[in-house]
Amino acid sequence: MDPDQQGEPPAGTPAPAIRASDHDREQALELLSAAASDGRLTLEEYSSRADRVLGARLVVELSELTADLRRTPDVSVGAPEKLVAILSNETRRGRWTVPSHLELRSVLGDCHIEMQDAVLTSHVTRIDASTTLGAVTIVVPDGVEVRLFGRAILGAKNSEVGEAALPGAPVIEVNASVILGNVTVKPAPVKLGERIRAYLSGGG
Repeated sequence: MDPDQQGEPPAGTPAPAIRASDHDREQALELLSAAASDGRLTLEEYSSRADRVLGARLVVELSELTADLRRTPDVSVGAPEKLVAILSNETRRGRWTVPSHLELRSVLGDCHIEMQDAVLTSHVTRIDASTTLGAVTIVVPDGVEVRLFGRAILGAKNSEVGEAALPGAPVIEVNASVILGNVTVKPAPVKLGERIRAYLSGGG
């Protein structure tokens, strides 16, 4: 026997099965959610595959459940920054830099961002917000223009921003895709100090 071939499995021997990790299952669930949001999977198909993903023990099982959903990345378009909540809660608040394109996704979880103290890097900020059996909440600063569009299936998308935008104000575009969940855009709460100053300036 050639010593260089010692220890090698015979030709045609199948590769050993690889155990799936929690991260592998989360990635598969994220892919299923995106496909359901795009209309490539029905709600029934999503539910059936998601149950099988959660029970999968091997990587090959996950591959079989998502093989027909994978796409070749479009390298000509810059990938958005992502915030994903799968069976968890994800929050971003305080002082942070908001990219021009942000993707928020929630699957059986809660994705929450607050933008009133954040730094906007573009006049128009695009947010792709999708949720399946979860919630996405976007808190925006005063005076911005909010454009909410998209679709909701057995769920809701709504904007609670009632005041008119200031002339030339930044624009927040929210493209919502909802299945059995909700996407909500809210105005930032007025701080106590601002309420007091407004009261004093009114002379009341």
